[in-house]
Amino acid sequence: MLSWLDSIPFSMVLLFCLTLGLAPFFPEPHVVEKIRMLMSGTLVRPIDIFDLLMHGAPFLLLAAKLIRTATTGQAN
Repeated sequence: MLSWLDSIPFSMVLLFCLTLGLAPFFPEPHVVEKIRMLMSGTLVRPIDIFDLLMHGAPFLLLAAKLIRTATTGQAN
């Protein structure tokens, strides 16, 4: 069922996190800015919500892959 998740190498997921997840790097990553907005309750514009989803997706993929690896005992 989750074989698609097993087929993605960890190196690719980490590359996604370091590029798309943290872009732009200066003055601060978008994902950090959007999480601050979420915590303060100012994340209301659709473009900001889309930004959070787009820049947060690689980290969610990494979390899913880590959980999958921990529960199945497989590493690739």
